[in-house]
Amino acid sequence: MKNIAPAVLFIMLTLPSIGYSEPIVTDSTSRSFTESTSNSTTTVKSPPPTAVAPAITVINSDVCAVGYSGAAQTQILGISFGGTATDKNCERLKLARSIYDMGMKVAAVSVMCQDERVFTAMMNAGTPCPADGKIGDAAKEIWVANPERQPKKVKSIE
Repeated sequence: MKNIAPAVLFIMLTLPSIGYSEPIVTDSTSRSFTESTSNSTTTVKSPPPTAVAPAITVINSDVCAVGYSGAAQTQILGISFGGTATDKNCERLKLARSIYDMGMKVAAVSVMCQDERVFTAMMNAGTPCPADGKIGDAAKEIWVANPERQPKKVKSIE
């Protein structure tokens, strides 16, 4: 019993303090008002718009066409364009070559004589261009009598 007495004494002393302990109460009130005004400026730095000229490709060497394209751009509007132009002299050379390859030499010369430069060179050489199925001096008489039938001189850009 001597061992139990200190334990009973300890329980009797601590029991009233456990029964009478009060809870901890926290009461908190908070009010907050925020008023703000914000002014901001945004600057966007970007590259200007770009008009790109289309690529006009004429790969086939048997085509008598020349490609062209271009573009212009302002801060507001951009425009691009492109196309092809026919090279008449190239066509004339190809036609004459094809006709010559078919064995029709006079007809091939006649096609080439549609160019004023060739016509003049032939007349200066004393071998006038064919006219109405005639060659040589007979053709020259036709050309001299009908100058309106001669090819027109092409203005060159210098």
